[in-house]
Formats: sequence, C-alpha cells, structure tokens
Amino acid sequence: MSTLGRLAYTIRTKYGHGVPTAYYRDVVRPRILQTPPTTGTDSKQCEIHVLTSSTDWLNLIWALKSFYHFSRRRYALCIHDDGTLSEEARFHLRRHFPDSRLISRAEADAAVFADLAAYPRCGELRGTNTLSLKLFDFRHYLESSRMLLLDGDILFFSEPHELLRRIEDPNYIRNSVNEDVSTAYTVEIDEVANRLMFRLEPRFNSGLGLIHTSSLNLDWIEEFLTLPGILGHPWRIEQTLFALCSSRFGVGLLPEAYRVRLEPNMDGLPSRHYVGKIRPLMYSEGIRKLVRSDFLKQLSAGGKYQPAIPS
Repeated sequence: MSTLGRLAYTIRTKYGHGVPTAYYRDVVRPRILQTPPTTGTDSKQCEIHVLTSSTDWLNLIWALKSFYHFSRRRYALCIHDDGTLSEEARFHLRRHFPDSRLISRAEADAAVFADLAAYPRCGELRGTNTLSLKLFDFRHYLESSRMLLLDGDILFFSEPHELLRRIEDPNYIRNSVNEDVSTAYTVEIDEVANRLMFRLEPRFNSGLGLIHTSSLNLDWIEEFLTLPGILGHPWRIEQTLFALCSSRFGVGLLPEAYRVRLEPNMDGLPSRHYVGKIRPLMYSEGIRKLVRSDFLKQLSAGGKYQPAIPS
C-alpha cells in the first residue's frame, strides 16, 4: 500500500463515522480515567459480572461508573479477562474498582475446566468459544444468589428503577433481561418446544439483566448442547444458552424502555445498549450526553451518590 493509500485508510478508519464520533471516542472517552475510584462495591444482594477485552475495557469503565452513579447501589463486582487484557488495562480496572475481583484467563481456565470435568459438551464449548465465559465463568465465580449481567457497551443515564426493583424484590423469582431487536438464537423456537417441552422466550438479549444463580444448571446446559445446530453461530451460542436456561427456569423481559433499539434518540431512556451495529452512537450520542450533563464533573466531585435506603 502506498503512503497515500495508508493515509486514506487511516482517515477512513478514524473518521468514517464522522468527526464528532472520533472526538468523543478518542479525546473525551479516556477522560473517565481521570475520575476517582468507585469504592465500597461489596453488597452481595446482587453481584455484577462482566467480561472484557483489550478493545472493550475503556467502554466497560463508562458502563460500570454510569451504573453505579445513577443506581446509587454498590453491588459487588467481578471482572473477567477474556485473555487479551494488557497490563495497562488491568492496572486501570484495579485502580477504578479496587474492591472488585479481577479474574485472569489463566486462573479461570484452571478452575472452570475442573468444574466442567463431568460435563464434556460444556467443557468443549468453554474451550472453543470465548463468549461462553459469560455463562460458565460467571456461574463458577458467582458469590450471590442473583447476578446482574452487564455488557461493556451499555450506558446509564438515570436510575434504572424497574431493573433494580426486580433485582431487589425477594418475591421476583424469574430471570429478566432487555429485549432484543429480533430473535437471534442458534436453535429454532419450535424445535425447542418439540424436543424439550417448554417455550423458548423470543428476543432474549444477554447484555443486561437479572439472572438467578440457580437457573445456570449445568445438567440443563449439557442437555441443551445436544440440540441440532446449536453450535452453528459462534456469536449467538452464549445468548441462546442463557435464553434456554432462563426459559426453563422462568423468564420475563424488562419493559420497553430497556429494549435494544437501533435508531438514534435515547430521550427518556434509563440506559441504552449500544450493540455492534450502533456502536459509534455510544460515543457521539451516549458519552456526549453524559459529558454534557456534567457526569464526569459529578464523579470527580464525589458525585451525587447516596446509598439507597433498603426497602
């Protein structure tokens, strides 16, 4: 490639989604690293589990800090390294969430494969699909009866009342996640009904929601992995298994305000899941809105955080 060609490629890569996106992604986004650590994350009422990578960890810090700030909760936190985190990334994650657990890939491999020794299909999937760490590793390291699934491409803009209500209501005994734009599984809903005799909930998205620990049953997952075609799409298998476990256990989707949506405009939403197709909006819309609402200044000044009063 010529010098001119390399320059054109660099410009397209950096500014392909517009100058505002590049500015908020490359200039504003790193400013989250100048904010104070989020401490006191030790409530086992619920435990947040997140999987992150070399390309996602900075977004994850925004996701976590916006959740802790607007929810006024201090749920315990467990961060799982997919094996690609640099020492710099690990340093920043430890600094900003000093009371969390940061699980290395090497540590998890040793522990989780031992946990799956009696489940050969589960073990094989864990060894070949990185996203399956969200299922098997989260389950293994859970220290609470309730888990908050949280992907690193979600931002919060106000208190997520209904999500918190379901997490903290002892009588709410179903899993509950955000609704996807469409049903994206590796198995057919009718096939599940015919073979397993329960209804697979459509449009289940495993990016944000409440998961009860007891729903992550390895016997069930080993059985689900016998379904025809279930291994057919590497990006959908983990979501499919969460949906299967939840549908057999009991599931109810979060309200409309939490739904995954692809169109711009997040007015009035408590949070937004910036899935791959709209990832540039995480910078030009989501981070932009937070910064303009003085989110970074509030964090740096100690924020408006007050511990929630137990119900």
